[in-house]
Amino acid sequence: MEPDKTAVADRLTPDASRLNESLRISEIFFSLQGETSRSGLPTVFIRLTGCPLRCGYCDTAYAFTGGQTQTFAQIFSAVAQYAPRYVTVTGGEPLVQKQCPVLLRELCERGYSVSLETSGAIDVSAVDVRVSKILDIKTPASGEVEKNLWGNLAHITPHDEIKFVICSEADYAWAKEQLATRKLAALCPVLFSPSYHDLPAAQLAEWILRDRLPVRFQTQLHKQLWGERPGV
Repeated sequence: MEPDKTAVADRLTPDASRLNESLRISEIFFSLQGETSRSGLPTVFIRLTGCPLRCGYCDTAYAFTGGQTQTFAQIFSAVAQYAPRYVTVTGGEPLVQKQCPVLLRELCERGYSVSLETSGAIDVSAVDVRVSKILDIKTPASGEVEKNLWGNLAHITPHDEIKFVICSEADYAWAKEQLATRKLAALCPVLFSPSYHDLPAAQLAEWILRDRLPVRFQTQLHKQLWGERPGV
């Protein structure tokens, strides 16, 4: 189906009051969403630079530093060239940059279906309610379990998602306990994902089925297609 050219043109005209605001950008690229309930959907990814965490399984350490400062006008133009329906803002940890919530709101105003991938270590209360927040709760094997900001659960809505990256059987047992004691499945969909290098996907799937957990199993589709590299 041909994109709506009028809609695309509108998206190329950002709010003048935000035109010169800027963020540090690691990369902007068009790919298939590899995770969450949007897996498989063509999506533009805006990867912001910077992260205060150092998770043991991190696959985007290249986004900790570097990147280029881009104005909102440049960001909107880069996104609009793909005429996308879906836009994901990710990192690093995107919320470490104070203008990130503004960018999220402006993307929603331009008609995109927007999701945010966040570590769960930074307050999400300022994120526009139209944004689908993907909250990554850190497991013990991540090395950053103490950074979980549990107060963020008060800001979760049914169209958000909670994700656990599982590295081991101990991680699985811990995540299962959080699922039950915090009644996470009543808040929003919950995702269990095997750490790419640490846990066979089939093993995690078997544990989920054995225990009849109310979660969605997922693997990282983009890595199955293209391996581990930037821009996918």
